[in-house]
Order: sequence, then structure tokens, then C-alpha cells
Amino acid sequence: GCLSRSVLDTALWLDVVSGGSREAEAPPPPEPSVVEAARTPPGKLRVAWSTHAPRAVAPPTGDQDAKGAVDDAAELLRGLGHEVSQRDPDWGNIGNNITARFLGGVAETVREVPHPERLERRTRGFGRLGSVLPRSLYERARSEGRAADAARINAIFDHCDVLVMPVMGGTALPIRRWEGKGAVQTVLGMSRFYPYCVPWNHLGNPAMAVPAGISPEGMPLSVQVVGRRGEEATLLSLAAQIEAERPWADRRPPVS
Repeated sequence: GCLSRSVLDTALWLDVVSGGSREAEAPPPPEPSVVEAARTPPGKLRVAWSTHAPRAVAPPTGDQDAKGAVDDAAELLRGLGHEVSQRDPDWGNIGNNITARFLGGVAETVREVPHPERLERRTRGFGRLGSVLPRSLYERARSEGRAADAARINAIFDHCDVLVMPVMGGTALPIRRWEGKGAVQTVLGMSRFYPYCVPWNHLGNPAMAVPAGISPEGMPLSVQVVGRRGEEATLLSLAAQIEAERPWADRRPPVS
């Protein structure tokens, strides 16, 4: 993805890199351009919000800062004229497929690198965990499991145009949070704190992190806005509207 300080910069980046992918499910370049979409008001959207996280390896965590940012974003979007309601995705057992894809994918990549001994010890540990999984479980998570998850979870977009959620379980963690920890401890910790973004990587939905103010402790906050597959233009249009209402480019958290 793209990290930028303005919605138009992100839109321009998407226009530049769109198209030409050989992946089977890659969408065509957007028409009109994403920059044009970002410059066009989104109209009245149906917005759902949720702080309910899926479970992956371990039970997820979510503090009040993360949940409060979602509440505040919902009120902002309601004030901008959108239809806002609370609705949780039907996560089911998506965590089983996510875990199998993550660990199986790392194991596959570790086998492909020319010098695996040069990898970080913990990365090699991820690879060993993934190598224990039956190959059939990994392939099933990527095919039938993903298809079933997509059909069930994307049903939420029958009732809304975008979904607003936390980006992670709280504000930024300290650097080296899992330094010196093994693969198992790291996977357990990460799966608890970062449960909200991985489902959309698994399913292929577009999602964006939008700045959402500062926590009482002076840490930056953001919310995740998720859309239907192929509807990046809707997300960028909404993000531009939020940015116009609450500009963020020149803001700096006190901790910086």
C-alpha cells in the first residue's frame, strides 16, 4: 500500500501503479481515475461501524483508545450526512484460515530464499511452524476456505457501502515489542494486537487507514475504512471528505 500525508497523494500513487497485474483476480485500472474520484464528493453512503475483532491464534485485544476512535469517526460521518449504523461482520472461523495462510506462506517463502540461514532467527521459526501444517490445510485455506469466508463476511456489504473499524488493538506499540521472543510468542502477541487488518488481506477487499486524532496520552489514532472489492474509488472519495472536514497533514502528536 501507500503511506502518504494527503488523500490526493495516495490517489495519484494508485493511478500510477494500477493495471498490468498478472494475478487472476486483479481488477482493471479504475475508470475514472482514482484522483478524479478523490476530487468527487462521495454522496450519501451507508456506513457500518464495528469494533468486534475476529480471533486468529489467540483472543484479540482492543483498548478504549481504538474503540473510541471508531465511535468518534461514526459521529463525524453521521454529521457529514451519511447513514451510520452499528453492524458486525460474520467472522465465523476465519482465524483458522488466516493462521494457515500466514504460517504456510512464510514456510513456502523460507524454502524459496537462496540463503535461509541469513534470515532472522524468528523468521526461521515462523517457517518451522508453517512446515508442520499439512500442505492440504494451507491450500484449502487459500481456496475453499477463502471463498467461504468471502461469501459470509462480504454479506455485510449488502447492508452498507463501507465498514469502519479499528486499525489495531490500541495505539502504536513500543519498538522491539517482541525482541528476543520466539516465533510462538510473537505470533500469539501479534494475532492479539493486529486482528483487524489481516481479514481484508485474506479476502482482497480494499481498506485504508485514516488519521483520527490524538489519544489522551498524545499518541496518534486512526480508523480503518473497508469497501467492497474493486471499490477503491469510493474509499478515496470518502477519505477526501474526511480530510477536508478534519485536516491532518500539519498535525503532530505531542510525543513526536
